[in-house]
Amino acid sequence: MRRRLISLTGMKALADIAKFLERQRHIVVLLTAVEELGIDDCWVGAGLIRNAVWNHLHGFPTDPVPGSDVDVVYCDPSDASLTRDLSIEARLRAKNPQVPWSVHNQSRMHVRNGDPPYRSVFDAIRCWPETATAIAARIEGSHVEVLAPHGVGDLVGLIVRPTPTFASKMPAYQKRRGEKDWEQRWPNLRFVGK
Repeated sequence: MRRRLISLTGMKALADIAKFLERQRHIVVLLTAVEELGIDDCWVGAGLIRNAVWNHLHGFPTDPVPGSDVDVVYCDPSDASLTRDLSIEARLRAKNPQVPWSVHNQSRMHVRNGDPPYRSVFDAIRCWPETATAIAARIEGSHVEVLAPHGVGDLVGLIVRPTPTFASKMPAYQKRRGEKDWEQRWPNLRFVGK
């Protein structure tokens, strides 16, 4: 059953998404915890941001989706070890034990994804599976900054499509889509490039 959508007025650009996120207290708490790590080029990305926007546009509470982790991504080739990521997760868990943190240095993730090495978080997230998922945010002071290599049109338009990188990895994209319950959770989504 389709739900009536919240008006998209006011949510069309990166700055609009940033202002929206600044009003989400639970997201600001998470962004602040990540900022306090003091790691350069460190962001919270993917589902936390996408889900909050999709929930809002469907008229649902913007609380985190149960079972979803909080993806913390950074890019530092000086130490791309899994041990470092686990240490950062432990630091975050010590301050916010109820949060399912998931930390990944993007300097090594290209190997898993079969891509050329990523030079930055921006470079890495442009290679994530869906354009609407390829988004990240961080807070500096009281202002949220947003990265969206493919823009926010698909995100606010409730469109799910593969990024150009995943357009050449359709079996992996289709497998991922099959594992998600997005159609049930957000009935107004439109899927492009199946």
